Amino acid sequence: MDKIQTFEQFLTNQSVQVDVPSFIVNTLLAAFLSFLLGRLYVKFGQSLSNRRLFAKNFMLIAVTTMFIITVVKSSLALSLGLVGALSIVRFRAAIKEPEELAYLFLNIAIGLGLGADQRIITLVAFGLVGSLIVSRGFLQQREEDGNLYLSIDSHNPEKVELRDIVSTLKQHCSGVTMKRFHETKEALEATFLVEFDDFNQLNETRSGLQGLNEHLTIRFLDLKGVHE
Repeated sequence: MDKIQTFEQFLTNQSVQVDVPSFIVNTLLAAFLSFLLGRLYVKFGQSLSNRRLFAKNFMLIAVTTMFIITVVKSSLALSLGLVGALSIVRFRAAIKEPEELAYLFLNIAIGLGLGADQRIITLVAFGLVGSLIVSRGFLQQREEDGNLYLSIDSHNPEKVELRDIVSTLKQHCSGVTMKRFHETKEALEATFLVEFDDFNQLNETRSGLQGLNEHLTIRFLDLKGVHE
């Protein structure tokens, strides 16, 4: 009985007052680093979704994570309470590409590092990761010079087969690389990295795809045409 009371007293009294100036500095750093990460994601990311819209969440995620870690680390009771709360909370997010998940983890890592007052290692890690992102981005831009992203959607009752789409693309494009493919009984979604020698090839490809099905949804995206 005495041991139980001692443990309860420990949980009640074991609390560290949060240093307000340090908390403010960490909050500003988390906001700044997450903002820079968002800019890197918009410029060098390879995701086909709306990167600019997705990056707007980075600052809120990093600052919120930092706030939670700062408060929780000051009390063992709060730490145990957080574990219990997370066991009943279910997060649902429409993450279609692994790259989006990687950037979310980077944001959470920024919040964790600053929430634990590990500023130097967080800044060093961010600098290294940022350098890798920039280097990879420049290399991939050279590899994909002159290419376009082609997104194709087809739905029932006249869903087009993948083999017909690929055959048409090979017939009219100088180069074809599949980037993403998703198919259900009702719909087909496919994304390709295609290469054209001139504008006539693009028109011929569009006409050939529409010949498969007039209700086919076709989208071309020129990554160089997206200005900051």
